Amino acid sequence: MRPVKGLKHVVKANRKQIPYQFLGETIPPASRKVIELEAAKLYTHSPLSIPVEIIHGYAPGPVLMVNAAIHGDELNGVEIVRQLNSTIDPKKLKGTLIAVPIVNVFGFIHKSRYLPDRRDLNRCFPGSEKGSLASRMAHTFFSQVALNCDYIIDLHTGAIHRTNLPQIRADLSNEETLRIAQAFATPVVIDSPLRNGSLRSEAEKAGITVLTYEAGEALRFEPIAINAGIVGVKRVMQAVGMLRASRKKLPTSVIAKSTSWLRAEADGILRTVVSLGDRVDKGQVLAYINSPLGNVEVEIKANKGGIVIGQQTLPLVNEGDAVFHLAYFTQRDDVVEQVVGDFIEEVADTDLEPLTTGQIMPPSPL
Repeated sequence: MRPVKGLKHVVKANRKQIPYQFLGETIPPASRKVIELEAAKLYTHSPLSIPVEIIHGYAPGPVLMVNAAIHGDELNGVEIVRQLNSTIDPKKLKGTLIAVPIVNVFGFIHKSRYLPDRRDLNRCFPGSEKGSLASRMAHTFFSQVALNCDYIIDLHTGAIHRTNLPQIRADLSNEETLRIAQAFATPVVIDSPLRNGSLRSEAEKAGITVLTYEAGEALRFEPIAINAGIVGVKRVMQAVGMLRASRKKLPTSVIAKSTSWLRAEADGILRTVVSLGDRVDKGQVLAYINSPLGNVEVEIKANKGGIVIGQQTLPLVNEGDAVFHLAYFTQRDDVVEQVVGDFIEEVADTDLEPLTTGQIMPPSPL
């Protein structure tokens, strides 16, 4: 059940919260419930389900979904959802939070980005109930979960052996999308075009406001990426009236005017000399590619000044591999670098739940 359009941000004082209906279940006000959404069946006919937790607030408000692991190897978002759930009190919540830590359960089980048929689930929305496995899963999730929402925050990381600076990607031509992107307050916001078949694209077509959060690397837990995600989601919840607003001033976000990838110009062993968030100048050497014996060396240079927002972490490259993702701004690069530095310092000092023993916690590339 979604709030009536036009009342997204206004809760009338005389309205009372009513039970939330989801997949045939009833969730009373100021309560929470875990529901299993059957997504597919294994070869044994055992059901494979997507876990969904509904946190229904004490008062009316918007419906927000926070989901992760559409790509099954992207783990930071799974931890963001887990920690977020543990801190939300339904007695202090307005509206409804739909928390989905693992969308691509097949990929998650196999530590893979893709489904068993090698399809990318995030290119299959809105899906079809009579299509391939990927199309059917996309249809089930989109029709039964996503279309119930007013807002969606879709959590991602870089691919395997590739890491991203915490960043928001969104269609900033929409005023409400721009507003909540600035509320999330990552240091860099990218005005990103919609890709057909992605959750963001298809949800936007249905009138749902969507942010994509990118941070860190696949198959890893990275504390700064996780902390930034938790804090950012809560800021969005405050901005849309689900949580009590904070008096603390939001950090500055800078909108990138464009981005581009720098690619390896030779095969060999990569030695990087810059890190995520660094400002680079035109012509600056970002990395060297050497032959194993060291008698061949090729430089990777910045084609223009910008900020490093993504990079390959594997020190082995083939010619043509994407190595550095640079963002370019209308503001001076040293100003943007300061914004990034302040952000990392603030998030690193955030007092959130520590990662538990046994979780993957390599040194953060930030």
